[in-house]
Amino acid sequence: MKQQLIDLRIRMQQAGIDAYIIPTTDFHGSEYVNDYFKCRKFLSGFTGSAGTVVVTQEEAYLWTDGRYFLQATDQLKDTGIGLMKMGQPGVPTIDAYLKEKLTPQSTIGFDGRVCDYAFGCKLESICKVNYELDLVGDIWKDRPAIKPSKIYGLPSSVTGETAGSKLARVRSYMEKKGADYHLITKLEEIAWLFNVRGDDVANTPVFFSFALIARDHAYLYVMDETFKEEDVRPYFQIFEDIKTIPQGTILLDEDVVSYALVRSLPEKVQINNSSSPVTMMKALKNEDEIRSTKNAHLKDGAAMVNFIYWLKQTVGKEEITEISAADYLEQCRREQEGCYDLSFTTISGYMSNGAIVHYEATPATNKTLKPEGFLLVDSGGQYEDGTTDITRTIALGPLSQKMKEHYTTVLRCHIRLAMAKFPVGTTGSELDTLTRQPLHAIGLDYNHGTGHGVGHLLSVHEGPQTISGKPGCDVPFYQNMITSNEPGVYLEGEYGIRLENEILCVDAANGKLGFENLTFCPFDREAILPELLTEEELAWLNNYHREVYEKIAPRVSAETSAWLKEQTEKI
Repeated sequence: MKQQLIDLRIRMQQAGIDAYIIPTTDFHGSEYVNDYFKCRKFLSGFTGSAGTVVVTQEEAYLWTDGRYFLQATDQLKDTGIGLMKMGQPGVPTIDAYLKEKLTPQSTIGFDGRVCDYAFGCKLESICKVNYELDLVGDIWKDRPAIKPSKIYGLPSSVTGETAGSKLARVRSYMEKKGADYHLITKLEEIAWLFNVRGDDVANTPVFFSFALIARDHAYLYVMDETFKEEDVRPYFQIFEDIKTIPQGTILLDEDVVSYALVRSLPEKVQINNSSSPVTMMKALKNEDEIRSTKNAHLKDGAAMVNFIYWLKQTVGKEEITEISAADYLEQCRREQEGCYDLSFTTISGYMSNGAIVHYEATPATNKTLKPEGFLLVDSGGQYEDGTTDITRTIALGPLSQKMKEHYTTVLRCHIRLAMAKFPVGTTGSELDTLTRQPLHAIGLDYNHGTGHGVGHLLSVHEGPQTISGKPGCDVPFYQNMITSNEPGVYLEGEYGIRLENEILCVDAANGKLGFENLTFCPFDREAILPELLTEEELAWLNNYHREVYEKIAPRVSAETSAWLKEQTEKI
């Protein structure tokens, strides 16, 4: 059992807490967080980007989704923390578990600044709550400090709209909703709304902030003390200002805004529980955002082609590991103009490690690559003109017939979504069902969504749209949304395959929508069985490879271009 768990239970007992909740987020509901907020990782050792730990005096469990089942099983060994596989038969939700284990006289503890209001209300319905406790912080003696980054503005060439224009659209929405105020706590939404960025979270160019928008002014609360603009206030002042809002109606999203902030509102203030209009506004990219994003993808395609060429030429001749391969890919990206960061930690999984959906190589797990089998590489970059996300599964040498069949079937799923034509109003759930059909036909599936929204110079994961069969994935697709297309298959102990492009939702005529590829990098022809592809799928693949060569060849060396020509020849 981890010492951290023992220490936490001692603090729980001292504070009169029967169950303590540790989510994976910050004061803003973020998916990726600053090191200061990695309480769940500190307590459990689990490093995935999603999961909640619940601790009682007798038991402790981590709830996480299918992307992390294998990883969590491994990382939770000997910690004293069990695994609850979310969405699986017989696995209770957190609130159902707590209802079973606690009595109305029990007390649940949590830090109300990192739990959303809706979840806090569920806990309230079970028993008493104490939401002013950061018990993990009490036992984390060497907790990293928050060092706020400098906030910087973006040029209009990549934003396409002034902050004033965006605020006017928000206020128009507020008026329709009868709201006097709008509280925004999502970092990506605030950065997009004000056309500014920062570096407070690794791989995501955001800064710690809150925004309180009224009909005639907008207050921005930030940590960066050097950012001097009108109506800019100190970051933590929001927790006091929210208590003094005059009578009126405030628009906020109870699934996002923290329990502590909502509980601080005066009783005379009415709540209009609704998603922020900024969520959809930033998902519908404008012409300048699309143009600059397309340019970023061309640079990213060149980086990927340089990497894959080097990898295929070098494996078996020099020692390459999962980590050194990821490092080389990062080098390839940073050689491209305007690339200043990765968009997330590169997933570089060889053979059995590739079957761990969100695998992160460590010195203990780092495999040496051999001139055989598959290397799954999921990666992306932050460029001055866009955010990228791409996965390629690369054949390093001989493959079994089964591996080729699985690769080709995943490719068929990918092509199926890329070629889809669908009515306006189609949801991600419907597109997810369409995509999976080739894998279902051979008795296989994957335990993650097919696609997620992608931010513009922001987080690599954004909503509201998602392509998934999970409950709640009912947001319709609209023109100018950017989403990933990433089906896969994962055989525990053997290998993983995932193929991912970013796609732009476009007008496909006759009242229908379709997708345009933004990502340009060849699929591995050594892993493709052409006889498994339909004529239409093969035509799509050959046309895509023609585009890859036309767009990327001028951006790489003559030697690499010659290799790329071979890789993109008509099949």
